[in-house]
Amino acid sequence: MGVHEQASAPEDLLVELGARPQHLIVTLFGRYGRARGGLLQIADLIELMAALGVDAGAVRSSVSRLKQRGVLVSDRSGTAAAYRLSRSLDGVFEAGDHRIFEAQRAELDDPWLLASFSVPERERPLRHQVRKLLHRLGFGQVSGGLWIATGLIVDEVRASLSQAGLDEYVDLFLGSRVADEPLGAAVQRWWDLPALEPLYTSFVDAYAHVVDERLGDREAFAVYVAAITQWRRLVYLDPGIPLALLPSGWAGAEAERLFAELHRTLAPPAERFVANVMA
Repeated sequence: MGVHEQASAPEDLLVELGARPQHLIVTLFGRYGRARGGLLQIADLIELMAALGVDAGAVRSSVSRLKQRGVLVSDRSGTAAAYRLSRSLDGVFEAGDHRIFEAQRAELDDPWLLASFSVPERERPLRHQVRKLLHRLGFGQVSGGLWIATGLIVDEVRASLSQAGLDEYVDLFLGSRVADEPLGAAVQRWWDLPALEPLYTSFVDAYAHVVDERLGDREAFAVYVAAITQWRRLVYLDPGIPLALLPSGWAGAEAERLFAELHRTLAPPAERFVANVMA
């Protein structure tokens, strides 16, 4: 897809990337609502979403679903109807900011983070919740009850387990691996790298030329929000695995560099557009 198509029709890009209105709304609250006291007026939200090709009806129905899920809560800004993110999600979004905008890579001699969990039979449904959470945070699986990530994310993992009420079932360890098998081969067993690579390649294909384009504030906002919405899912697939252990030419590294450049170039004009809408 060419960048001119993205700029002139951002809704086409969003449809192609599978970005649903609910995902976009969460991005808007996470990126712009929190920086403005947590509130977004519904009228402003509708105008911002219009720049993303989403009509008012879809915005209202998506907000209703997010309220039902406990993501958004009703509030008021003066006499105007408004919404804010649930306070219970503050820690989740703070951790998300770190992952999305301050991504780091572990070095070969950095410690690995091991998560071992045990759930009593009477609470068996919680096993799925633990696995789902570890997978969402980017862990690879060593064996049934043993999962691995880089030590870089230990604080985020501890906070996420506590937030979910699952910390009592999981023991965390930091250490190094002692085995004859090359560590790079083990990493390819723990993570399904062939399945991840096309996801990063898709991101690069969609946005590689954007940094060379001159976009107006509205177009920059549309592309920037689309990029964040896609990247905040991709960034959790890899917890900062050392590049030396990843395949040569790993697309995830190129995608990281591209997102950093998109953030640098598109954030200022996108912020101007939002400020103008909310003035």
